[in-house]
Amino acid sequence: MANEWIAACGLDCESCDIRRIPFDNKAAEVSAAWFRDMGWLKPEEGTSEIIKRGMYCKGCKGDRSVHWSVDDDCSVTCGILKCCVDERGLQFCSECADFPCERLTSWSKENREYGEAFARLEAMRDAAPND
Repeated sequence: MANEWIAACGLDCESCDIRRIPFDNKAAEVSAAWFRDMGWLKPEEGTSEIIKRGMYCKGCKGDRSVHWSVDDDCSVTCGILKCCVDERGLQFCSECADFPCERLTSWSKENREYGEAFARLEAMRDAAPND
């Protein structure tokens, strides 16, 4: 399935360590160290606690009752996801008549990965057939 692991915001989730925690030991180790640095895990906690607490991503296209994001927790939906999927009924922000919007443009400037996601959405928009 094309774009199966591309999030609504354009992030490529295929190789994301946080998504790979349950089945990739190296990804779990990297993520656990970062979670400890962020204060989300105690020094003695590791992969089993991450899985028990559901602190890994199942993809934003999956079951929303277990959705997790660094920007929020399972009880709050990502603002970009909520706008794109819930409010507008789209699969990707690039399908929106308002693309690129201020929210997405600002978000894309936060770090390299977000900028790459934005560029991916632009490419998806440009490759889409015109109706």
